[in-house]
Amino acid sequence: MDPKDRSAIAKTAAAGLRAFADRVEPAPVLLGFDGFVDSIISVVDKRQDVDTYSAIPTIADFGARVSAKAGQSSNYEMVTKLEKLGGNGPIMANALSQGGAAVTYVGALGHPALHPVFEDFATRARVFSVSEPGFTDALEFDDGKLMLGKYTSVSGLDRSTVEDTMGAETFAQVVRESRLIGATNWTMLNRIESVWEAIGEALDATPGGSPRPYLFVDLADPAKRTEDDLAGVLKLLSRLQASADVVLGLNLSEAGQVGKVLGLSLPTDPQDAEASIELTAAAIRSAMDLTACVVHPRRGAAAAMLGADGTVQTAAFAGPFVAKPKLSTGAGDNFNGGFCLGLLAGLDLVQCLCTGVGVSGFYVRNAYSPKLSDLADFCDDLPPAG
Repeated sequence: MDPKDRSAIAKTAAAGLRAFADRVEPAPVLLGFDGFVDSIISVVDKRQDVDTYSAIPTIADFGARVSAKAGQSSNYEMVTKLEKLGGNGPIMANALSQGGAAVTYVGALGHPALHPVFEDFATRARVFSVSEPGFTDALEFDDGKLMLGKYTSVSGLDRSTVEDTMGAETFAQVVRESRLIGATNWTMLNRIESVWEAIGEALDATPGGSPRPYLFVDLADPAKRTEDDLAGVLKLLSRLQASADVVLGLNLSEAGQVGKVLGLSLPTDPQDAEASIELTAAAIRSAMDLTACVVHPRRGAAAAMLGADGTVQTAAFAGPFVAKPKLSTGAGDNFNGGFCLGLLAGLDLVQCLCTGVGVSGFYVRNAYSPKLSDLADFCDDLPPAG
């Protein structure tokens, strides 16, 4: 198969997904550890009547309006279009559960009672809720979104929060039985590294001969953390590679931040950076000595992955870009879920990139994550690249 034949790759990925769906036992997956209630919001530009308004179209327009009011008072009307489950972990877990994985979720979904936005998700996953959720106001514009978060209830979540609530041995057992472990939102969970260390300890105590799981990590925009903090967590991930096959997932901005801390010479111009994502993924993977690194800007994705034979494969795949998404908040988490579905299904690297952009592409068009059959159909007739 020609590696540049996008349609053929997508159709082969679709066939692999259907074969995965036919397996008797679903793949066990552990996801964590955040949890947010997301309010999807438009900012009103002009209101015509009680039911009709026009929204401020771009972040630049909104920023200019705010800047012009420096030294004055001003107010902005926010219209909540949707309230839904949020957080990098729950959104990724929801995508994986829709895709047929047997998901266990540990995180901040409401305690002692589950928050109502997570009740439907809890019907598809085994849930251990260990704290109250955070809350995010997602201001959506045509060119991106501003995430305004209230994080107090989740920022202190740590190993004792998890083990005191669900039991240390129960958590360790869930870790040991999982084929894939997803650890997301390091940036907002200031003490979460202690949970990652508990994961490593549980895996190190796994009986010999058990297959190594994937440990998929999404840092979630580490710009607000210090470079020393970021350098420390990258070293921790390199150490955890001894216990699991670590896969680091990054968007374009995150890849630049990680590359800077690692001392790599990566393109800084956004256009050049997006054109170089395959090389960037390879450089970060090599510097950290991980199993894989995947980089996903808005228009596609690329990855570098160490094979069982010791050779490193790189690949890139153009996504089904859409200029006017129905919902963009959570697109990156859906990409992560789709990429991990590909890993669980045993697809090759470029097909995993295809399933990643396939889940994300479906999600932004429909405002929900696809079932495995829907994803296979979407890949069979994948929309053209943007």
